Amino acid sequence: MSTPHVIVVMGVAGTGKTTIGPLVAAALGVPYAEGDDFHPPANIAKMSAGTPLDDHDRGPWLDAIGAWAHDRAGRGGVVSSSALKRAYRDRLRAAAPEAVFLHLTGDRALIERRMAERKGHFMPAALLDSQFATLEPLGADEAGVAVDVSGTPEEVAGRAVAALRRREQAG
Repeated sequence: MSTPHVIVVMGVAGTGKTTIGPLVAAALGVPYAEGDDFHPPANIAKMSAGTPLDDHDRGPWLDAIGAWAHDRAGRGGVVSSSALKRAYRDRLRAAAPEAVFLHLTGDRALIERRMAERKGHFMPAALLDSQFATLEPLGADEAGVAVDVSGTPEEVAGRAVAALRRREQAG
């Protein structure tokens, strides 16, 4: 991409944000930040106990991600964040107006299977229903692209980078 944007890799848990994000960052030659690392300990404890986060819980987390994205303005970067609601993405855009969203989408059964197979993550598969219930896909007026997560991580990342480049070329 010619202009270094901050790319926010978004989607429900289990779509591969933590896997695809670093691959996209490497392809674009920019740093990657893991969105889960911005969660305060109370959020991690709540999710580990199987309790979904509410908007109040997400506020400080979104602000921390927004601050990272703001600091990367003009230099580019990739950060993961579920960014499930339009209001969450608006909050991130308030901090980093040039942010572009990469929405990882996929079949619920595939995502649930991937969540069940992953090890050492605090988000249990039981919270997937709440994630899908909360998800508000990107609006036509939001800067971003949606990419299906079927296939290998390399295939998904390749499609993502291609979609981001097409979006940039289209202006």
